[in-house]
Amino acid sequence: MSIAEFAITPELPVNTLPRVPFGLYRERSEIVAGDEDRDTAELDLNRARLQLLRDLTRSTSSLPINDVLDQVTTGARKVMRSDFALLALLNDQAGPAFVSARDSALGPPNQDAIAAFAQQLGERVISSRTPWTGYLDEAVPSDTVCAFAGLKWVTVVPLANRDELLGVLALGKGDDACYTAEEVDFLLQVACQVALAVENAIIYGELGPSRDNGQRESSHSKDENGRQQVFEGIVGNSSALIRVLRQLEVVAPTDSGVLVRGETGTGKELIARAIHNLSARRDQPFVKLNCAAIPSGLLESELFGHEKGAFTGAVMRKAGRFEAADKGTLFLDEVGDIPLELQPKLLRVLQEREFERLGSTRTQQVDVRVVAATHRDLKQMVEAGQFRSDLYYRLLVFPLVVPPLRERKEDIPMLVRHYVEKYARRMQRHIKTIPPDTMEALVEYGWPGNVRELQNFIERSVILSSGRVLCPPLAELEQVTVQAPGSDLSTAPEMEREQVLREVQACNWVIGGPNGAAARLGMKRTTLVMRMRRLNILRPQ
Repeated sequence: MSIAEFAITPELPVNTLPRVPFGLYRERSEIVAGDEDRDTAELDLNRARLQLLRDLTRSTSSLPINDVLDQVTTGARKVMRSDFALLALLNDQAGPAFVSARDSALGPPNQDAIAAFAQQLGERVISSRTPWTGYLDEAVPSDTVCAFAGLKWVTVVPLANRDELLGVLALGKGDDACYTAEEVDFLLQVACQVALAVENAIIYGELGPSRDNGQRESSHSKDENGRQQVFEGIVGNSSALIRVLRQLEVVAPTDSGVLVRGETGTGKELIARAIHNLSARRDQPFVKLNCAAIPSGLLESELFGHEKGAFTGAVMRKAGRFEAADKGTLFLDEVGDIPLELQPKLLRVLQEREFERLGSTRTQQVDVRVVAATHRDLKQMVEAGQFRSDLYYRLLVFPLVVPPLRERKEDIPMLVRHYVEKYARRMQRHIKTIPPDTMEALVEYGWPGNVRELQNFIERSVILSSGRVLCPPLAELEQVTVQAPGSDLSTAPEMEREQVLREVQACNWVIGGPNGAAARLGMKRTTLVMRMRRLNILRPQ
C-alpha cells in the first residue's frame, strides 16, 4: 500500500452535503470565550464530544457514507476546538480509488495542497498505525505549511478496523496549546466509529475499489495478502442492487436454501458465491452445476455420481456434485431444467440429506447447502405440470430476485468503467476517456442480455479502440422496441426507417432540443443518432 494512493476528492466542496444537526456542537470560540466559568465550559465540551459519538452511532446505520464522513469532519473540528479537519480513505488496490471529506474555518486551500497534506500526514501513521501529534512544520514541507497558514498544531490518527487500515483522520489548529492526550484518545474513539461505518459501506456497496465522479463500485475486494473477497464481481450501488445485497446478508449466515431468480446474464452465480462467502461454509467447497448444460440422461450421474458398470461407459466409480460439495455449498444453476423424473431424488436429498449413487443401493449422507437459480417462472411451470410443486416450495425457502440491468440503469456507467479498466489492463491498452455521448448511448440501450451482454460488448469495444478514447461499435446496439408511450414504431427495419425519417424531416432535421425529432419519438438525442446511423438515414447535403 503506497502513501501515493492518498488524495482528496475535488468534487466534495466544504459544508455542502446534508448533515444531521449536532445539537451540542458549538464553534470553539463559543465554547471557550462564551463561557466565563472554565469548569462549565469543559463540562459543555465533554457533553458535546459524547453527543458526537452518540450521533455517529446512529448515523452509521441510517445515512449514506458520504454524509457520515462529512459529519465526522464537521463535528470533530468543532468539539476538538480546531480550525481544520480532514478525513481520507485509503485504497488497497492500484490507482486513486478513495473518498474523503474536510471541514475548515480557514479559506479553502488549493486542492493540490490538500492532496499533498493528506499524503504527508498519512506517512506519520501508516507504518506505525499509532496517532501522531506535533507542529505543522514537523509534519509537512514548507510549501505545504504556506498553503495552510494559520495552523500551528496537527494531530492525525489511523482509521483501522481489526487488521485492516482504512484511512486517516487529521485535525489542525492555530492555538498555542498542543493537543492533549485526552483529546487524542477521544479522536481515536471517533476513528473507531468511522472505521466501522466505512467497513459497513464497503459491504453494502457504497464504497469499492474504484471511484469516478462520485460513483463507487459495490465489489468488496480485500488486499493482496489473500483476504477473502465477499462481493467479488458485483458492481453497482443502485437502490435495486443494494436491496438484494442486504437481503443476501440476512440469509447468508443462516445456512438455509436460497432460490435466486433473474433474467439470463444478471449475475445469479455471483450472488450465489457471495452467499457462500458470507456463510460459515466459506472455507469449504463451492461447487456449481448448470443443469441446462448437461444432457438429461447424464444429469443424475452428475448430481449423485455412479458406480462402475452402472451404465455403458461407466468404467469406474464417480462421485457426484453433492459428494464434492459435502460441508460446502452446491449452486444449481437453471434448476428449472431438471427433468420431472429426476426431481423426486433431488427433493429427497434436500429434505433428508441422503441419496444413492446411480447403480448403488448404499445410502450416502451429505451436508450440503443448496443455492438454486433460474430464469424461468417456476410457479407457472408448476401450474403447467412441468415442475413438482413440493420441490418448488422446498426450493422457495428464501427467494432472491436479481434485477435486470434495465431496472438499474444508474449502475451502467460504473459497470462500463469497470470492464473498460479490466480489459484495457488485460490487453495492455491505455484507454482514459469515455465520451459523454457514448456513455449516454450505453445507458439508454435496453441490454436484453443484461450484464453479460454489456461485458462482452465492452470487451469488443476495447479491442476496437487503439487510442486513449473508447470507440465502441454503437451501431450494433439495436433496440427491439421503442419505449416511448404512444409510439407505434415497428421492429421491421423498413417501417422503422420510414417512421424515423418522417419525424426528422418534419423537424427539418433538427435532432435535439424540445422541438427536435428525438423528443417527438420519445428518446434521447444520442439514441436517435445511433438509430439513424443503423438505419442509414443521412441528412441531405
